[in-house]
Amino acid sequence: MSTEINNNSQRINLSSGAYWEDIVGYSRLVKVGNFIEVAGTAAVDGEGNIIGKGSFYEQTRFILQKIENALHQVNASIRDVVRTRIYVTDITKWQDVGKAHGEFFKDIKPVTSILEVQNLIHPDLWVEIEVTAILS
Repeated sequence: MSTEINNNSQRINLSSGAYWEDIVGYSRLVKVGNFIEVAGTAAVDGEGNIIGKGSFYEQTRFILQKIENALHQVNASIRDVVRTRIYVTDITKWQDVGKAHGEFFKDIKPVTSILEVQNLIHPDLWVEIEVTAILS
């Protein structure tokens, strides 16, 4: 991951290093002041391998670990999360997704949405999650 800091606006852009970030024009995470947004995150590792193929639960766990690691890069934690948005390709699997989400957020209880979408960027990706965090 790389970090770009613009001291004029107190903005930090955090890149995951994925080649498509420059193509699409986005960052994995943007922090402005105490406000943090994490882009839609899927279960893909640093080499482009899909993690948890065939499992909504495993993909969700991997994604939330990936988001937690990104938050740590800007001195934030999962406890700072106030909103999650979860996109799934099969809403009937919400309990598998919810179980993994609950392992991270059981005591934090951010607001959340679970939305069914027709497809994600690859047919083996079934879950994508966005996060909003605010530092106290």
